[in-house]
Amino acid sequence: MKEQSQNANQWQGTTDGLPWMHRALVVVLGVVPVGILYVIAAIFVIPFYLIGNHQGYLSQYRFFRRRFAFGPLKAFRYVVLNHYRFAQVIIDRFAVYGGRKFRFEVEGLDQYNLLAEGESGFVQVFSHAGNYELAGYELRQPRKRLYALLFRDGSQTIMDNRASVFAPNGVEMVFVQPDMSHIFLLSNVVRDGNIASIPGDRIFGSRKFVECQFMGSPARFPLGPFRLAAVRQAPIVAIFVMKESWTSYRIFVRRLDSSDQGQKPTALGLAQQFAANLEEVVRRYPEQWFNYFDFWQNENNGI
Repeated sequence: MKEQSQNANQWQGTTDGLPWMHRALVVVLGVVPVGILYVIAAIFVIPFYLIGNHQGYLSQYRFFRRRFAFGPLKAFRYVVLNHYRFAQVIIDRFAVYGGRKFRFEVEGLDQYNLLAEGESGFVQVFSHAGNYELAGYELRQPRKRLYALLFRDGSQTIMDNRASVFAPNGVEMVFVQPDMSHIFLLSNVVRDGNIASIPGDRIFGSRKFVECQFMGSPARFPLGPFRLAAVRQAPIVAIFVMKESWTSYRIFVRRLDSSDQGQKPTALGLAQQFAANLEEVVRRYPEQWFNYFDFWQNENNGI
């Protein structure tokens, strides 16, 4: 495991579709059961993406072939299942914008409440496995505000709906800035006793990364959230929100702590702990890995 620099990740962080489509989807999901949209997506939308999004298809196929040692047919089946699950996750987000509710079970809620009700600020790190955005609607912070680092999505409809749903739950959006000023803002968030929510599996904005063992090979993780926790000596938790059924999710709260025999936690140690927790979740929910690019950049692209 080591600290290095790289060029900005090729992932751009925007949601497909035209603004009127997003507005219509919010309205429709206010009255139509999500299951109907799931079926429509399976029949009409997913085949289009499997054909049109060739790079995403191949990255997922390699993921199942290499990380799980699936045979060609099983890997293809899981690629289709992965796209179907991703469609469900996106539909669920719009359903929440339309006022729909989902059931949640939370593992580690006591740990989260202890931090949320305490005096110190902390870092909340998430991944693009499952449906993390829904954590902002379920995990309440009565004494703190949560500042979530996001790309500014190309759809104003999505941004407006996020803001309207986040606001009552004490969540504010912080957007990645070209001058990296968001880093200083989030550092001040933790200093002031609030919560900084930062992705832990995509390198965007900064060129700094740490290399950790993940799913059997070295992979690059962003240094930022782990360095922030180490420098501020702040608690850090990993949050995973995984879809269990059409109407329910399971939230995992995992406290990260790399300290050893009284030593202070290090950014590298925290990053490796996050990678280990992420691997545990991904192996349990392999079809909910939603990174549609070659995550293991030190490997060639051959199948």
